[in-house]
Amino acid sequence: MRAWLRRSLWEKVARDQRDTPRGLLRRQVVAGATILVGALVLGVSLRIEPGSAWFYPATLLLAGVWTGGALLSGPLHLGRIAVRDRLRRPVLAPFVLGLGLAAIFLVGGLVLRPVSLVADQVTDVLDHAAQGAMPAIVAVTVVNGIAEELFFRGAVYAALPRRPVLVSSAAYTVTTIATGNLLLTLAAAGLGVVVGLERRASGGILGPVITHLTWSLAMLFGLPLLFG
Repeated sequence: MRAWLRRSLWEKVARDQRDTPRGLLRRQVVAGATILVGALVLGVSLRIEPGSAWFYPATLLLAGVWTGGALLSGPLHLGRIAVRDRLRRPVLAPFVLGLGLAAIFLVGGLVLRPVSLVADQVTDVLDHAAQGAMPAIVAVTVVNGIAEELFFRGAVYAALPRRPVLVSSAAYTVTTIATGNLLLTLAAAGLGVVVGLERRASGGILGPVITHLTWSLAMLFGLPLLFG
């Protein structure tokens, strides 16, 4: 288990993905502008009343902002990790990490369920799922999860010459503050560190995308069972 975690989260595979100084500057400018726009759209989308027809367009707009910023910033890479002395695309390991992270959060939610502040903030998030059609909610969750990883572990991470895991995770967390929801912000911090380490180890966004989607969908279906 320890060796598996080390390969998935810590040991960096060899790669050469360095940008030219001009390319790095472009990433930094595009990433900075996108964060400002994305934080604004995120804050607005999560303040829309549950059941409103505007919720879906707003969240898809947010996904478009993150994706557009990622693609405009420069090349993105899928990444690889070492599996039995060969480099392979990370698929199974990120999935298991996502399940493990979701289990930790769900157990934490179960322990903190009696705290009214926690219950209220979880309910605020789940109200949109309760009021909307589940297939549409799942689609929005998937689209936005992919878009966030394209941007934060793709564009933002590549724009940082120093401490990219820490700074990209902080940027993701600070952006989530726009929701006004403390639990979402704390969740973003925890998730951001894990997927940031995956990005560092693999050199790409595939692992972070799979972990993010696994975690998000597990929380989407698991939290209502605890707080329903």
